[in-house]
Amino acid sequence: MASPTWRLVSLALCLGALAVLQAARGADAARAFFVFGDSLVDNGNNNYLITAARADSPPYGIDTPDHRATGRFSNGKNVPDVISEHLGAEPVLPYLSPELDGDKMLVGANFASAGVGILNDTGFQFANIIHIEKQLRYFEQYQKRLSALIGAEETTRLVRGALVLITLGGNDFVNNYYLVPYSARSREFSLPDYVSYLLSEYAQILEHLYDLGARRVLVQGVGPMGCVPAELALHSLDGTCDPELQRAAEMYNPRLMALLQDLNARHGGEVFVGVNMKRIHDDFIDDPKAYGFETATEACCGQGRFNGMGLCTMVSSLCADRDSYVFWDAFHPTERANRLIVQQFMSGSVEYIAPMNLSTVLAIDLQKQQLRT
Repeated sequence: MASPTWRLVSLALCLGALAVLQAARGADAARAFFVFGDSLVDNGNNNYLITAARADSPPYGIDTPDHRATGRFSNGKNVPDVISEHLGAEPVLPYLSPELDGDKMLVGANFASAGVGILNDTGFQFANIIHIEKQLRYFEQYQKRLSALIGAEETTRLVRGALVLITLGGNDFVNNYYLVPYSARSREFSLPDYVSYLLSEYAQILEHLYDLGARRVLVQGVGPMGCVPAELALHSLDGTCDPELQRAAEMYNPRLMALLQDLNARHGGEVFVGVNMKRIHDDFIDDPKAYGFETATEACCGQGRFNGMGLCTMVSSLCADRDSYVFWDAFHPTERANRLIVQQFMSGSVEYIAPMNLSTVLAIDLQKQQLRT
């Protein structure tokens, strides 16, 4: 016969699981949000890894409420954080965080890891990072953990009703194909053939996401890679963007959008929504003052030419007014730039996000949910 203490523990566990299940079924609960990708969207997974690709030391996070470095490659919030605000939800936790448990799992999870790309050999110099295949395995693991809390049927409902963001591709150029002159990949492929190879691999990743239950996926293209301060420091005398990296972005992005159209046609819906990150950034870069920025060429935190050389550390040159800079460090936007980027997610025309913007996605999905209830 079970002891009274064990019966009480069992009752407490059952009540806890019931509370989580009721929260999952709450009609007014914000939809879950899942994030995959690289440093543009990593919110702290790499803090738990032995890797050089980390942002858990000052001055990262200088403009968070407690001025603490969180693992985000930003002075404050990144794109997923701002999207969470629009969803009316708290920011999702890194999957490796020990705090991701119980009802926190209903919010979703962030699986992103700085340094990764579409290809598994991208980011090898960072040693220990969570490549995209492993991120997807963690997503499967997450669903098993959640099923133990709320059951398989509710887990399927939550995942299928979730919003997903995936950001890959930039590192496959900057930290692979163009990492060094005559890199292994550049000797193996011409640029057009490399783009084709990347997209064939990306198609498999996106199909895997679909197979795992994702039904609304925001897919970010690559930004203006030749215009980031790190590349300006290496290749520009006057702040003009590097033409070769720009050529790569201009070749890759339209073909990514065509791939998403093909996937949507195959699955009979608008599962995949493409975000033209280069077009969004081009607005800031072409006319920064029109958006309240003083500079789109110099990083706020760094050293050397365009403040784009080396890492952002406590001994780096640090700007006083982060809001006047497009770039926080050598590669990543400031929080203010991230907020303007998400504005285009929410309300941009098909020039920026297609086949529809995120506000339209959320309105359509809410209407469908109301019809089902």
